[in-house]
Amino acid sequence: MNRALLGIDLQESFRRQPRWATVSTPDIAERAGQLVQSARAAGDLVVWVLHAEPDTGTAFDPVLGHVRLMPGLDPAAGEPVLTKTSRNCFTTTNLQQLLTRRGIRELVVCGIQTEQCCETTARLAADLGFTVTFVTDATATFPIPHRDAPADRPVAELLADPRTLPATDVVQRTEYALAGRFATIARLDELTG
Repeated sequence: MNRALLGIDLQESFRRQPRWATVSTPDIAERAGQLVQSARAAGDLVVWVLHAEPDTGTAFDPVLGHVRLMPGLDPAAGEPVLTKTSRNCFTTTNLQQLLTRRGIRELVVCGIQTEQCCETTARLAADLGFTVTFVTDATATFPIPHRDAPADRPVAELLADPRTLPATDVVQRTEYALAGRFATIARLDELTG
């Protein structure tokens, strides 16, 4: 075994936000679950990473109880569950050491958000010398408001604003940015079929 699946931020926190209604991949837990089953069957390591923002009072504040895996995603015995406070999975965890100790050289990335924690992790992993496969249709994201748009607008206003970047465009831009530079772009059925 020299490959690991990273399940990034597949957590209840996202489902507690109004913007969940706009998520690009509503069945992200099921899609990630398919990758997990495939990884386990191949003898690959599965690593779960959760995002926490302590003392913020948001859905990512651990004291509120939402920093936990989505229903149906359950770590098996021996599968590490790490908690990060940065956008990438390496900076605020011992992920690199954990992977290095186990001889892992290849990473498969899935999770939430496509262009944030997933893409940032893929980029850093490539810089650290890992071979990265980015399973785009096993990631999820949201429309991105324009930088000058007011914060915390209702979802309807966000979607009505022509300056909002649709989630499909976010995913496409991530694929363009990663492909051939930081990762190989793959589809779920290519890894689970």
